[in-house]
Amino acid sequence: MPSRLAPGVALCVAISIVSWLVGAAELALAGRAWIEPLVVAILLGAMVRTAWDPPERWRPGIAFSAKPVLEVAIVLLGLTLDLPLLLRAGPLLALGIVCAVALALGVGYLLGRAFGLRARLAVLVACGNAICGNSAIAAIAPVIGAEPDDIASSIAFAALLGVVVVLALPALIGPLGLSHYQFGVLAGLTVYAVPQVLAATLPVSELSGQVGTLVKLTRVLMLGPIVLALSLVMRRRGVVTRERIALGRLVPWFIVGFLGLALVRATGVVPTAMVDIARTLSAWLTIVAMAALGLGVDVRVVRRVGGRVTATAVGALLILFAIGLTLARRL
Repeated sequence: MPSRLAPGVALCVAISIVSWLVGAAELALAGRAWIEPLVVAILLGAMVRTAWDPPERWRPGIAFSAKPVLEVAIVLLGLTLDLPLLLRAGPLLALGIVCAVALALGVGYLLGRAFGLRARLAVLVACGNAICGNSAIAAIAPVIGAEPDDIASSIAFAALLGVVVVLALPALIGPLGLSHYQFGVLAGLTVYAVPQVLAATLPVSELSGQVGTLVKLTRVLMLGPIVLALSLVMRRRGVVTRERIALGRLVPWFIVGFLGLALVRATGVVPTAMVDIARTLSAWLTIVAMAALGLGVDVRVVRRVGGRVTATAVGALLILFAIGLTLARRL
């Protein structure tokens, strides 16, 4: 590991170990872990970040833990999938995801404009909500020529609101009468980012985690067509950007790896012992990534985000939740 990554990675690993110890203590005292280690890792990371802003030398390792480490965990998760079970809904699930993203994108944009947001800021908030949070915002911003302030405000609130959703969503399973499969669909459609989907679903069950991941990655694949469509729209309006759209940004490598290993598992050639190893390693890497995710959340950001952005993001999230719940109940 390069020396520049060591401080940040060590911090994330330390938080992960503490989180695992908290989970073990819960299990010993109460017979079960009421707050799973990966959720504890997010909370501890956020507490550290709010109390202490890591200096520059810590940040490369934290960023490495939040992205490449998580991507490897997602790829390994593909080896644990039971595709026949997950695809029992047939084409209805895929069609529902596409329609949900399109509807959430359109309604989110109109809501932002109704709250008085500038057109490009409304696009950023709507795309971040409908597709994949910060990743969508970062990919779309240069295409539409968004201002730095617009990018910062939309990304800042997405990070905090996403963690709130992760903590609150599992509590709704009972009141809403959802099965673990249905909850995976709801979480995959509602939660912003891939790591947040894992944090919301894996404490519920492995099935919820698998379904949520599959649904979420399908949402992420919508980023490519939407970026291309926005690029064409901006060119027709005479707004020419120098941004070159790379294939790797439209179809991330970890999605290809995830689906590839899932197909290999479906052939039945993978030994059970290897699946168990992949599951354990993926779980540990995910906890490390959750710690990094928490370290990127400063709860004080609410004071720096405008009320109109907040209202738009919350309103768009509630709309997406309603769409996701409707689809989950029909499966």
